[in-house]
Amino acid sequence: MRPTGPRSPARLLLAAGAVAALVCALLPLGALRDGVYALVCWGSVAAVVVGIRRNRPREPAAWWLVAAGVASWGLGDLTWDVVADVLHGDPFPSAADVFYLLAYPLLAAGLWRFVRARTDGRDRDGLIDSAVFTVGVGLLMWVFLVQPALGDTGATPLARVVAAAYPVGDVLLLALLVRLLTTGGARDTAFRLLAAAGALSLLADSAFQLLSLDGGDGGRLLDAVWLVAYTCYGAAALHPSMRCMTDRQPRTGVIVGRARLVALTAASLLSPATQVLQLALGLRLTGWAVALSSVALFLLVVWRMSGLVAHLQQQAAQLAALARTDTLTGLANRRSGDAELARMQVRARQDGTPLSLAVLDLDRFKVFNDTFGHQAGDRLLTEAAAAWKRRLRGTGALLVRWGGEEFTVLLPGHDLEDAAALVEQLSAVTPAGQTFSAGVARWDGEEDPAELTARADRALYRAKAAGRSRVLTAAAPPGPRPPDPVVPTTTA
Repeated sequence: MRPTGPRSPARLLLAAGAVAALVCALLPLGALRDGVYALVCWGSVAAVVVGIRRNRPREPAAWWLVAAGVASWGLGDLTWDVVADVLHGDPFPSAADVFYLLAYPLLAAGLWRFVRARTDGRDRDGLIDSAVFTVGVGLLMWVFLVQPALGDTGATPLARVVAAAYPVGDVLLLALLVRLLTTGGARDTAFRLLAAAGALSLLADSAFQLLSLDGGDGGRLLDAVWLVAYTCYGAAALHPSMRCMTDRQPRTGVIVGRARLVALTAASLLSPATQVLQLALGLRLTGWAVALSSVALFLLVVWRMSGLVAHLQQQAAQLAALARTDTLTGLANRRSGDAELARMQVRARQDGTPLSLAVLDLDRFKVFNDTFGHQAGDRLLTEAAAAWKRRLRGTGALLVRWGGEEFTVLLPGHDLEDAAALVEQLSAVTPAGQTFSAGVARWDGEEDPAELTARADRALYRAKAAGRSRVLTAAAPPGPRPPDPVVPTTTA
């Protein structure tokens, strides 16, 4: 059973993180605020480690990668403070950026392990949907963050490359986060907290980079967002539902939910929206980037649509099969049998060939059910259907589950005597020592399916009245009977 509901360690950590975020938002820059910030960051790393040890998840490597990613951000902050405050140097670019940038692949690797465990790599639709989001948001990152960073003529080449690497890391993290969100199944507390942590990290990081282009850094407000993100990482690991994060998730059967459809539509429109935004702001147009992303989005949408069409066709085929098939025995059902009998009558009239129909009923089936139970009764029906179907193979006959313990056999090409003899042979393969009674009628060339079946049914009840366990033939209806087919002779 999946653990549900918040538990005290995770709840306490969330409360403490919220208080710390508020404190950092109110405190001025200085050692006290830096200390609170570091305490929350490293406390969250410790919470992930404790959660791994305490909850023993099925995929601990994924959580260790999450802990390593958050710790790498913490080492970046520590290195930044040392370079700026102790060495009085320029912290950008510096060794701090090595730790900051290392956090992206570490966290992405952890998310990827979650995705692989939950889907076993077989969720094609989720992969396409995450690619649509990544391409759309990636274009925004390229236009508003990467290109300005690379084109900053006032910075050194190293500084430009390092500045451009951050939004690339965000795109990588976004791709894996969206991929995790597109996996099917339940969203437990740990899942939601981990998703919230990733989303808040991306929000704070992207906002910081955007503000940095104009010389700002977002200050205390963005620091508060970062602290909430760190706290969510730790709380996710502390919650007992983190053990279920890597459970294989069943498919829901929903092709595309409304929320996902709206999100996919918005992501698909990001490419033209970017062009419109550039025109509205008077920015230099990035034609090639918009064109390439538009092509990629178009191809991804077509690929997704092809999958939807294939899924709908598969569902239509399954529904058609269910409409024609008896669910218990796998035989044709009554509706399908009626339609097939009508087609056989048309062919028999055109070809001048005989057509017979038999109605079979297992003897004393109610007594069998009451004695051995309904499951045994169902088993008798399925075993009898399978045995009779094997015996009829190659004869051209079609066995139909008429309803309850009653079956019909459509016998194209068989006259009355041949049909009765063939039905008699089925008694030898009837399972569990059971017997059946049957009535057989030959089509007169004019009757509708209901009339032919009624004649065979009357013969069946005569067989039951005569003592059961026998096959009786129906008398011919009043009126002329179609002549037997004439076999043409050949002359030398």
